[in-house]
Amino acid sequence: MKWTEKNIPDQTGRLVVVTGANSGIGYEAARVLAHKGARVILACRSVENGEAAVKQIRSESPTGKVEFAKLDLGSLASVEAFAKKFNKEYKKLDLLVCNAGVMMPPGKVTTSDGFELQFGTNHLGHFALAGRVLPAVLAAKGSRVVLVSSGAHHMGKIDFEDLNWDRRPFSRFKSYGQSKLANLLFMYELQRRLLKSGSGTIAAAAHPGWTATNLQRHVGAAQLLNYVFAMSAAKGALPTLLAATDPGVKGGDYYGPDGWYELRGFPKKVKSSRAARDEAVAARLWLVSEELTRVRYLD
Repeated sequence: MKWTEKNIPDQTGRLVVVTGANSGIGYEAARVLAHKGARVILACRSVENGEAAVKQIRSESPTGKVEFAKLDLGSLASVEAFAKKFNKEYKKLDLLVCNAGVMMPPGKVTTSDGFELQFGTNHLGHFALAGRVLPAVLAAKGSRVVLVSSGAHHMGKIDFEDLNWDRRPFSRFKSYGQSKLANLLFMYELQRRLLKSGSGTIAAAAHPGWTATNLQRHVGAAQLLNYVFAMSAAKGALPTLLAATDPGVKGGDYYGPDGWYELRGFPKKVKSSRAARDEAVAARLWLVSEELTRVRYLD
């Protein structure tokens, strides 16, 4: 039997943060979770787009509990400000969905902290965010952290000598792959550390296959091929929703579409690359991420 949003159990009483929830699979995940009863915080960079998304979800489900909070994952100061405000207002967080991302800008761009944009936003921003709100996550029974990766992680390689592409000719494709590989390495290492700490919190991951979203706006060829391969954002959000809500999910699980090359289809448990499961690289990446973000946790 295919897994759909109808399989999602009642989410009443759960507090959820979804990053990058103003569009694409982040929006769809937030929308469904709100419809299922969760209180959802849409953590987005754009105030205008974030508030518009909140308004749209409320119009579809007047009883849905949704709100906007400003968060720019390309700024460690913004991550810290978001976390301070969140931790002041809430003591528990049932679900953190690390969804926001940047995909293949036309040239090398850096974050406000000087990191290459894709690595800095997709990985370091989420690493810092998870660390800063982790006390609230750990305080919630049955809580989860879900990382949204990509099939592009298969082409990724963590180059510790040049994470910011200062020494090599910049490749937006390889850089994106590195950031998505980092998402999975982070998820697995987070799960190992949660397990070692004795916490009941779990970390899991998902990827949306080929889904038509604003993330592809810098990749012209992808937009042309959307007519042939792409799923809707609503269907592309299903692996994330499964990882976030299904009672059968275990720490370290990874979900994606069940179709050809995991490009489309309904969600199922899938296998990550050997590089993503390299424990030595994951441990080193964790230490480097702590140093770069100045956020330490679960040591």
